[in-house]
Amino acid sequence: MYCGKKNLTINCGGHLISLAEPLVMGIVNITPDSFFADSRYNFSACADADILDIGACSTRPEAVQCSEKEELERLKNAANEIKADCKGKILSIDTYRPAVAKYAIENLGADIINDISGGCEEMFKLAAEYRKAYVLTYSEDGGPDKMLFRFSEKIDTLAKLGMADIILDPGIGFNKTLETNYDIIRNLNVLKEFGLPVLVGVSRKSLIYKALNITLEESLNGTTALNTIILEKGADILRVHDVKEAKEAIKLFQLTR
Repeated sequence: MYCGKKNLTINCGGHLISLAEPLVMGIVNITPDSFFADSRYNFSACADADILDIGACSTRPEAVQCSEKEELERLKNAANEIKADCKGKILSIDTYRPAVAKYAIENLGADIINDISGGCEEMFKLAAEYRKAYVLTYSEDGGPDKMLFRFSEKIDTLAKLGMADIILDPGIGFNKTLETNYDIIRNLNVLKEFGLPVLVGVSRKSLIYKALNITLEESLNGTTALNTIILEKGADILRVHDVKEAKEAIKLFQLTR
């Protein structure tokens, strides 16, 4: 099993970012149909985030995927706003399309590629060529054992391309049952075996509001509760819609360590 670096930093634009304390990745969707409406074009809600994750193609369940051309067009139309509102921030591009990632790197200054697909050869080579941090997502069904196997395979592939800045995302909610999602969360600490940063996004997802029999709009409290558990399990980055609440959870978590 490949074991990555132990000091838990990521290289963003030539600067080493420490993960000694958990970071918050704020979600900003440049889309008309992302599942949480308040995240659409809402840069101000993520002003205090450590990382801004920009997505221009909704990947919510049952969403109709926009074309690559449309995804690029949305980014181009919002380019000036992104540059202004993300100035001084670590910028992540949420896409599974290499052409979109390349545009964001070259034109928007993206430092991280957040690829929910689990990756492909072209995307891996792009991340290695531009020396960008890469979020490797486990986007399949199957519990912790299968997750570890898939990550082991793909980390080896990335390592052979010279990639050092790999961030692991267990892909909560992607092609998984409610039971599988919670099984992975219970065993999240196994990812520390790789010695790589771990990013987790559960923000307002259906595994929260379906389990509690509430609405998406009522799921903030459940999100905060689950984020706290995830921090205890070793997450280094929380991907969220509600930045203030995530920051508060991290501060209280740090006080109990």
